[in-house]
Amino acid sequence: MILIIVAVVALVGFVVVGVVAWREHRHFVDAEESWRRDDEMHRRHEDEVAESEHRLRLSLDAIAQGLVVADAGGNVLYRNSYARQFTEARHGEALVEAAVAELLAEAAAGRAVEREVELFGPPRRCIFVNALPLELEGRDYGSVALIDDITEPQRLDAMRRDFVANISHELRTPMGALSLLAETLAEETDPEVASRLATRVQTEAIRLSAVMDDLLELSRIESDESSERAPVAVQQVINDAFSRLKPVAEYKQVPIEAVLPAFDIVVRADRRQLASAVYNLLDNAVKYSEAHQTVRLSAWLADGSVEVEVRDQGCGIPLRHQRRIFERFYQVDRSRGHIDGGVGLGLAIVSHVAANHGGEVRVESAEGEGSTFTLVLPASDAAPPGAAAGTDRREEAATVDAGAPQPIGASR
Repeated sequence: MILIIVAVVALVGFVVVGVVAWREHRHFVDAEESWRRDDEMHRRHEDEVAESEHRLRLSLDAIAQGLVVADAGGNVLYRNSYARQFTEARHGEALVEAAVAELLAEAAAGRAVEREVELFGPPRRCIFVNALPLELEGRDYGSVALIDDITEPQRLDAMRRDFVANISHELRTPMGALSLLAETLAEETDPEVASRLATRVQTEAIRLSAVMDDLLELSRIESDESSERAPVAVQQVINDAFSRLKPVAEYKQVPIEAVLPAFDIVVRADRRQLASAVYNLLDNAVKYSEAHQTVRLSAWLADGSVEVEVRDQGCGIPLRHQRRIFERFYQVDRSRGHIDGGVGLGLAIVSHVAANHGGEVRVESAEGEGSTFTLVLPASDAAPPGAAAGTDRREEAATVDAGAPQPIGASR
């Protein structure tokens, strides 16, 4: 009996010990699982924070503006890629970094400050830097500086101001002349004088109409509205431009020589825009040439592009003016423009036509030695198989030696 009791007690003891051990084990397992979950959540949180920080850095590096963040002590904590270019800069751009440091120091004292830094280049640039304190509920979190390149906005503002000033001037001149001529004509009794005045009125009216036509044409080309691209034969466009300019060239006794390939050169373009560009290049060459100075017009295929070159032997363009000649209303010699009726819109039209078609216009000129303008456009896939891109075929060109101007491509 005693043995049975001892055995039962021992069994109960083992059960109690087992239960206690199982509970301890379960508690340990639960604690380990909880720790593992906490550790996993912590790692996930760290990964999310790191990913968010990485995303933020990439976003700040992608913006076209410099950003510099400093702590309350003025120590720089972060620079995006745009701002980092100034830390390693030398010469003029080092002035931007110096301005950032000075403005951050002032912002750390609680003042919002800004400054424009002029860099004389080349190219000339204007950098705008402003710095702000970072404060919230009376607590100082440091300061931030923003860096902006305002060169292009300033240039556009200057162009807008110039446009208003120039269009006012160009319209006021013929309008003033018309008003004066009309007033004189109203009081004139001599038929011969009245006829001369009427002719002057007509001339000024034509000039005013030409200004408006050029403005409308430039506006249409700039907006590129209703533009239809189709295969266009460059030779036909050149012939059209020549036909329009033939009376002027004959009057000024300016010979035109054309060197064109025997096959059709084709571009995919808006025919009206392309015709306007070629006409304005040829018109400029004739306008700034003296009598018996030959204007040479060439076209060829080279490296997948069509190049139309207009070369004159006129007065040339000084180097200091060559960067601006494609701006609206810009004229190297304004007195010459008034004599020939130009208002400085032709080359702006050429530049916009080239840009609209994915091309470019180049100029080579020396003062007193003439100018060469080259309109470069992508060649069309519709070009004939014999006119393979990348082959310079000028040796197959037909030359028109125009002692007096004549239609391009005509046989003598």
